[in-house]
Amino acid sequence: MVAQGQITGMRGVYLVAAELANLGFIASPTSRSAIGADILVTDQSCSRAFSVQVKTNSRTFYSWLLSKKAAKINSSTHIYVFVNIKAINGKDSIEYYVVPSRVVANNIRKVKRPNSTWYAFDLSKARKYKDKWSIFGKAG
Repeated sequence: MVAQGQITGMRGVYLVAAELANLGFIASPTSRSAIGADILVTDQSCSRAFSVQVKTNSRTFYSWLLSKKAAKINSSTHIYVFVNIKAINGKDSIEYYVVPSRVVANNIRKVKRPNSTWYAFDLSKARKYKDKWSIFGKAG
């Protein structure tokens, strides 16, 4: 049986790919086992390409969990799209935060617990990137 977190993650990937396609980009989800890139994106002339990492929440909306490696990824062509899916009055409300990898790398919060360490990117750092699809430039 597939875990709910995996379903939420897949849903986020396909929601982001659909948004990019709606903007005119060619967006191809990668294999779920690909490290670092959930979607490969190019403009219509294939002159600009991007890798996209999608992080999706369906319950907690103040941060997204990341891997330790995210602190080292600083590429102008690697973009994070953080997604919050909220149920409001029986309908989903979807928020997208389109953030350059350098911003993420410079703002990762490290949390140490007695038996674990985890890394997060906070909503407070993402807010100014809400619906900032212009980071990808023009599709056509």
